[in-house]
Amino acid sequence: MADTLTLTPAAAKRVAAIAQKQDRPAILRLSVEGGGCSGFQYKFDLSSAPEGDDMVSETAGVRLVVDPVSLDLVSGSTVDFVESLGGAAFRVENPQAAAGCGCGSSFGI
Repeated sequence: MADTLTLTPAAAKRVAAIAQKQDRPAILRLSVEGGGCSGFQYKFDLSSAPEGDDMVSETAGVRLVVDPVSLDLVSGSTVDFVESLGGAAFRVENPQAAAGCGCGSSFGI
């Protein structure tokens, strides 16, 4: 399994719009924390800069950064931004997740 992450063009566009409104760099940080319905949960934040040991992926000038500990749990994932009648949200398609929940923000391995 490769230590790669993909940020879709839809997600990159949304991050760029949010970053511009907040006058911040277009850098989305994905991290994993304990908790949530299924054991782990995804956390998204805007970051001012990548840390030295972060994995960095770039799409359309927007960077996605992940720390090494979180990368072990999300390697190979795709981060997308989806809009539906129920709302709009960033969604992680994680091939390592053995279980998920209805909210889409937590997973189990």
